[in-house]
Amino acid sequence: MRTINKLTAQKIENETKPGLYADGLGLYLQVSAVGTKSWLFRFMRDGRARKMGLGSVNTVSLKLARKKALDCRLKLDEGIDPIDERSEVKEARKLEAAKAVSFKEAAEKYIAAHKPTWKNAKHADQWPATLKAYVYPVIGDLPVSKIDVALVLKVLEPIWNEKPETATRVRGRIESVLDWAKARHFRSGDNPARWRGHLDKLLPARSKVAKVKHHPALPYREIGSFMTELRAMEGVSPRALEFAILTATRTGETIGAKWQEIDFEHRMWVVPAERMKAGKEHRVPLSEAAIKLLKALPREEGSEYVFLGDKKDKPLSNMALLMVLRRMERGDLTTHGFRSTFRDWAAETTAYANEMVEMALAHTVGDKVEAAYRRGDMVEKRRRLMKDWADYCALPARTGEVVSIRSSVND
Repeated sequence: MRTINKLTAQKIENETKPGLYADGLGLYLQVSAVGTKSWLFRFMRDGRARKMGLGSVNTVSLKLARKKALDCRLKLDEGIDPIDERSEVKEARKLEAAKAVSFKEAAEKYIAAHKPTWKNAKHADQWPATLKAYVYPVIGDLPVSKIDVALVLKVLEPIWNEKPETATRVRGRIESVLDWAKARHFRSGDNPARWRGHLDKLLPARSKVAKVKHHPALPYREIGSFMTELRAMEGVSPRALEFAILTATRTGETIGAKWQEIDFEHRMWVVPAERMKAGKEHRVPLSEAAIKLLKALPREEGSEYVFLGDKKDKPLSNMALLMVLRRMERGDLTTHGFRSTFRDWAAETTAYANEMVEMALAHTVGDKVEAAYRRGDMVEKRRRLMKDWADYCALPARTGEVVSIRSSVND
């Protein structure tokens, strides 16, 4: 009985029953359950049975299949695993092809894949903007597989000391793009943009170079006279600034306010998570002054925005509130600084709990504390906080005595 070359062209043609049919020396004809036929080479390697496909009978003849099987046996005699070798060749080809994929192309594909998950529109805009400004001019056209530590440093070093916050974000974005490229087999090896245990040995920590930048804030004792002047101004922009001050909210939260977020019955403004910096819904108890301001605003039929801009159904621009301050000749102040004014007033002239004030500012205070201050009774205490602030803002400049409401130890 023949032990090699058992198969013939006729036998291969006629065989239809699913299974393996040996030709000898590890070569098999494989017939699948659906009738397709292919070649298989079976062998032992380090005490482990392995099998390697050699192609379809439609493209690989019996003669060629025997030659391929012979090549595999010769490699095994030399101590080479033919399956591992083929995988290495495929990987090398992928890496070679990756040379045509530039860093910019990889970044654009990363952004396209992840943008739907980014709830913050500002974050989504900043990603391509920072890459275009700082990264693409240096490494944008280079193969993503060739980006190394020297090239990453060439991007970062010019801005690391001058713009530490921006540089930190740029580094993180480069790292993310390179991680994506590795996962897609466009590059291999360690990520040259990683910080811990790598770039932290080559660049100073952000805390060592970052200059503390405080938003210019109005002393709280001057808020009364400031609000008197502000309320004398006409237009939507002054009202938006007034509302931002009364609610101690950020510029973006204020100018993006929509009527559907305002609950007049319960005197509550609910800012959805996607518009909040921390990504969590923020509830703002509205004082009588804030309610009165909202009800006096002009409304445009079909528009959802509270503070309308010049363009139809569009809110005010980010610069609108800053321009109000300039018209008041208060270029020394920023809108964000009024949050500090509120914080200083609460800390120095009231006995409200610090956690309550932090909640009013939409700062992260911990899940348990946040849950407690969302309860009905705590909301009412937060409402009194915002009422006291609105009342203080309505008074003329004063020396800042402690307000009458005192929170208990359990507040």
